[in-house]
Amino acid sequence: MPSEQPITAGAEPVARTGRVTSFKRSRFKETGLVGVLVALGLFLSIFGGSLQVTNRDAGNVVKVNKFMRADNLDKLAKNTSFFAIMAVGATFVIITGGIDLSVGAVYCLAAVCGAMFLRYFGPGGPGAGASLAWVVPAAVVVCVGTGALCGLLNGLGVVYLRVHPFVITLGTMAIYRGLAFVMTKAQSFTDFPSAFTDGFIRHEITWRGASLYPVPLAIMLAVTILAAWYLKNTVGGRQIFAVGGNEQASLFSGLPVNRVKIRVYLFSGLSAGIAALIMLGYYGSASSEAGKGYELDVIAAAVVGGASLTGGRGTALGALLGALIIQVINNAIIILNVEQNYSQIIIGAVIVLAVVLDRINSVFQEKRLARQARANKEIPISNSSL
Repeated sequence: MPSEQPITAGAEPVARTGRVTSFKRSRFKETGLVGVLVALGLFLSIFGGSLQVTNRDAGNVVKVNKFMRADNLDKLAKNTSFFAIMAVGATFVIITGGIDLSVGAVYCLAAVCGAMFLRYFGPGGPGAGASLAWVVPAAVVVCVGTGALCGLLNGLGVVYLRVHPFVITLGTMAIYRGLAFVMTKAQSFTDFPSAFTDGFIRHEITWRGASLYPVPLAIMLAVTILAAWYLKNTVGGRQIFAVGGNEQASLFSGLPVNRVKIRVYLFSGLSAGIAALIMLGYYGSASSEAGKGYELDVIAAAVVGGASLTGGRGTALGALLGALIIQVINNAIIILNVEQNYSQIIIGAVIVLAVVLDRINSVFQEKRLARQARANKEIPISNSSL
């Protein structure tokens, strides 16, 4: 019996081609970021100069490249870990079309809560005799749990108060930092158990006379890999992209849009708590000033990494590479003896450039989809009777 519905020739191949093209575009973006990193590394290696350091193993003075020396690369990895972990969480939010301005304040409050707990059970605290076998895991839970709770409150505020995320997170940024200030009375908390600092986060290995601290790097890579797997291979990850691509269509399709939004803010807070945990263990102190101004670097890392502020696009690997690019730029300012006051100007220019390039990419993508839609309409064929 003849069918009355026209069939568009090549409809399924076109859809499949669209998915492949989107995947290739994402990979191209990340490949471009790697190329930028390589170019920056080569530039600093060639023009950054060298300095003389003492090799602790051999006991002699050696001349090393300022950028490529082991301790500088280790410091670069450590500095990147704070921002990259938070940028991964912020990317989840940005993919849905939201924004989290409170990430630095969540980082601060999580660090302060963890620091107060560790100070209580530290060598000079009232709970000094407690078993470190449970104190260290409990400190991890306190720090990470505080960040997750703050993120959950952000998500609940966005969903149930029906206020724009910019306003909600701007308000909670002040609230969380104010809480940290009240709790600490503007004092710094130190004197943590050594099992948490030197025995855990600041675990040291020596390589060619340089002291390296691999734990922050390992945590950063683990968070990035887990986040990338979640976004790519789980239903929850696909829902995040769907909500960011078209929230109304997601609602009509029956997707739990509110739960997805709450979940991404929870992830953002969780990532801030993990970053605060690394900071506590590495530096061994925390105060209400921790994380001040980190919002700029975190959002910049996510945007430079390919996350679209209009929603629907972003990757965990891109967030990591974006954070690494920004930290390499900061490192270049020091190596090249550029005045530190210019650092914020440079980072701001990088953000503007990334947003402009993202907009240009969106315009080309819209034109390509329009051409593809016109091509599909021009070649309909009717199904003949069998």
